[in-house]
Amino acid sequence: MNLWTTLTDSITHYTGLSPTAFFTISAMMFVTYKIVCGMFVAAGDYMEVKKANEYTIREPVQLGDRVTEQELSAYNGIDPNKPLLMAIKGQIYDVSRSRMFYGPGGPYASFAGKDASRALALMSFDPKDLTGNIEGLSDSELETLQDWEYKFMEKYVKVGKLVSPTPSTEEAGGGENADKIVENVQAE
Repeated sequence: MNLWTTLTDSITHYTGLSPTAFFTISAMMFVTYKIVCGMFVAAGDYMEVKKANEYTIREPVQLGDRVTEQELSAYNGIDPNKPLLMAIKGQIYDVSRSRMFYGPGGPYASFAGKDASRALALMSFDPKDLTGNIEGLSDSELETLQDWEYKFMEKYVKVGKLVSPTPSTEEAGGGENADKIVENVQAE
């Protein structure tokens, strides 16, 4: 008991605080220290965390002008060893550097591996709009799509082009007309 009395008298004498205030402040400082230390990661631990979350940024792989929608769907971000790709108006862009937006869990993840032209033009996340079909869009929607395309052209590398679906000769109304339609579709 003598030690406790000496300790409390010393606290009062040296700090001018009551023992209760001194121990309360000490406890608050300890808790604050633990919270602040928890916000930071030791250098060794940081490297481990960085390696675990790191996606290798590589040079974009050129796919060419004959990519089908089925082939494009393999680049939806699920496989971290593949680049993350999406298309606008048939032009395929490597969006791997924006994995936080287009990768799994990102706000635009449903656009990855697809031609999202219609969805971008309509500013829609509806799965039925995740298509390259832009027929029936208004002028303002086409303008919105054009703005998106310019943004993609500035920010991302074009790595390929989707193969346009070829209309059958019956749908096109005959051989010569079918060839003209295919040429027009490919020219777009």
